[in-house]
Amino acid sequence: MAKTTKTALLIVDMVKDFTDPEGLVFYPQNRKILPRIRTVLETCRENGVLIVFLQHCNRKGKFDRKAASMRPNCIEGSGGEEIDPMLLVDEEKDYIIKKRRYSGFFGTDLDLVLRENGIKNVLVVGTKTNCCIRATITDAFYLDYDGYVIGDCVATNSEVVNQVHLEDINKYLGTVIDSHELFRRLSEGEL
Repeated sequence: MAKTTKTALLIVDMVKDFTDPEGLVFYPQNRKILPRIRTVLETCRENGVLIVFLQHCNRKGKFDRKAASMRPNCIEGSGGEEIDPMLLVDEEKDYIIKKRRYSGFFGTDLDLVLRENGIKNVLVVGTKTNCCIRATITDAFYLDYDGYVIGDCVATNSEVVNQVHLEDINKYLGTVIDSHELFRRLSEGEL
């Protein structure tokens, strides 16, 4: 039986429009990190970590100022908002939280879900480092969670932009570690 921790894994926007080559806003970098995220997901499950999928989802046929200023993507009912099938959701244990803004906390019940489950540490993986990852880890910082971004499990469409944001996150907002360091910390009970 898996132990229970005070840690949650937040999987940010690994949905088909971002991860599938046929997706409306596909970046090859997202496809590259999927197998690593899957390994992190499986290892976290084995260690009793709470799993939360943050699912970018825009309303079909409804005005949204942010969505109107971008290429259409992640429209409800289009299939593009569905979590990539490489990342298996445990319907009984995992949470899926729809979001319409960059941060997984803004306008959602993510903070309530984490507090109800006694979470202190948040592990963040997914896309895009400069938008949704940064916004989510920033809000985690403001809400007094200990935030960890798994650096080899996040991506954006530019490696330079990715690295700049990871450096800033590590300096000001949380801790950036790689998946091997995560596995070590989990196995030693540090998270």
